[in-house]
Amino acid sequence: MKNNIKSITVFCGSSNGLKSSYMEQAFLLGETLAQKGIQLVYGGAKVGLMGAVADGALSKKGRVVGIIPDFLKKKELAHGGITELHIVETMHQRKTKMHDLSDGFIALPGGFGTMEELFEIITWAQLGLHKKPIGLLNTDSFYDHLVLLLDQMVNNGLLKESNRNMLLVNQDIDTLIEQMYSYEAPAVGKWISSEEEV
Repeated sequence: MKNNIKSITVFCGSSNGLKSSYMEQAFLLGETLAQKGIQLVYGGAKVGLMGAVADGALSKKGRVVGIIPDFLKKKELAHGGITELHIVETMHQRKTKMHDLSDGFIALPGGFGTMEELFEIITWAQLGLHKKPIGLLNTDSFYDHLVLLLDQMVNNGLLKESNRNMLLVNQDIDTLIEQMYSYEAPAVGKWISSEEEV
């Protein structure tokens, strides 16, 4: 059964990164989402990869919703040209709003903030709090070492393989979105045993 995905949250950095491909792929992701009729939800900034993904969607007349905490408005420079901008008080409120507005999530290259958003949303999935697809756009193999770390977690008995497989990984935008359309969440028990790591 194909997932009905009308809105995707994109987690990414507010910096450009050192490789031009990061900005290029962020812009292309925004374009692609708009062309597929998928609303973009993101962190609300006009700079870095955040700005690029928003500008890509806007260039194809896509709908773009930004969510930014009040204390980051000046630091991350809120985008003035998007469809909607929601101002929240905390980072947790930002993630909760992103979750509520989205049918899926994609992480682009980024730093601590991107990792924190990605891992919280996949932890919610592991706990059965949502069944939405989560993808890594592995631009220029940016996430190769993270994927190896996840595999090591599985190999050392700290992460179930079924939970590892919740994270969809691809270097191609269209293929990643197709993976998200066909994603089926694994069954999650009501309780987690005391021997399992969350």
